[in-house]
Amino acid sequence: MNFDLNEDQAAILEAVKDFARSELAPKAKETDERGEFPWDNVRKLGSLDLMGIPVEEKYGGLGMDFLTWALVGEELSCSCTTTGAVYGAHLLAVYPLMLFANDEQKEKFLTPLAKGEKIGAFGLTEPNAGSDAGNVQTRAELKGDHYVLNGSKIFITNGGDAAIYVIIANVDPEKGPRGMTAFIVEKDTPGFTFGKNEEKMAFHSLPNRELIFQDCMVPKENLLGRERRGFRVAMETLSVGRIGMGIGAVGVARAAFECALPYSKQRIQFGKPISSFEAVQMMLADMATEIDAARLLCLRAAWLKDQARPFEKEAAMAKVYSSEVAMRTTTKAVQILGGYGYTREFPVERYMREAKLFEIVEGTSEIQRLVIASLLLRENVGQ
Repeated sequence: MNFDLNEDQAAILEAVKDFARSELAPKAKETDERGEFPWDNVRKLGSLDLMGIPVEEKYGGLGMDFLTWALVGEELSCSCTTTGAVYGAHLLAVYPLMLFANDEQKEKFLTPLAKGEKIGAFGLTEPNAGSDAGNVQTRAELKGDHYVLNGSKIFITNGGDAAIYVIIANVDPEKGPRGMTAFIVEKDTPGFTFGKNEEKMAFHSLPNRELIFQDCMVPKENLLGRERRGFRVAMETLSVGRIGMGIGAVGVARAAFECALPYSKQRIQFGKPISSFEAVQMMLADMATEIDAARLLCLRAAWLKDQARPFEKEAAMAKVYSSEVAMRTTTKAVQILGGYGYTREFPVERYMREAKLFEIVEGTSEIQRLVIASLLLRENVGQ
């Protein structure tokens, strides 16, 4: 594996670092507390051509690799976790369109997403279909030249603000995963409305809304791929999404570490900086080591994806490890800052709250371990 960047990759990453540090980081706290979708930040990402990094140029993207997409995601999440989360969730609509859409669908839906003209979202989770992803009950019935959707989705990131949705419904719920089918649904489609926006312990400006379908009329030409192939669409999308969640967690962990390290050099106790105490040094060493290990797991998964090699196991490994590293690192950062770490004067308390989300979404840590074990056992069949 070679993670050295070529000239184009290096230029993009340097531009993103400058943008993130100068424009995102200074107002990250305000962005979170405002409780509004960060449209200004997202529009700037679009103007920098960052919303469609892996999309072909003919459909408005940069035609670059997932490794670059992941590196950009880390920088965004390190400077503004809300913006990084929007960026990652957007790909969950972009990627299935890249993989399964026909040329006409790509021109109509993928191009505005890749250009950042519109935001995307992915709708899979339901009240009874979270970890049990194959239990989708939202019903789709073909009636003439339209599919009629009835049901609901919950916790949908970018929900309500996104304009284009990839929705997993079921043409035969009794058959479970074998009836699942993917559709492209536009925001203004009749019968498509939005319900509750969850109030969360963190990510206050990141929408996680309920999507409601009541006799929602979706044109037949908005079928994504083929009928009864929706489970594959969902699993392929979740695998890439796990890389995004993993690298987002790395960004949060790094932000906490980059706050704790200089603080430890400045905070004086017993007449010397607390960084001189071995207890603090051990925490800093563990934080730095685990962040590097988590990043490398994420980059390996992205690299394997770019090489068109199996990456599902590695993506699950990256997601579970990185999310738990983020939780450990942010907790240690709060501990190093002590009383100040528990106040809102410093951002580490927010990072700690944000880190917990990464252990839950895109498959909990427990589900990731089941995925990893299943793939390990499958690899060793007959050996």
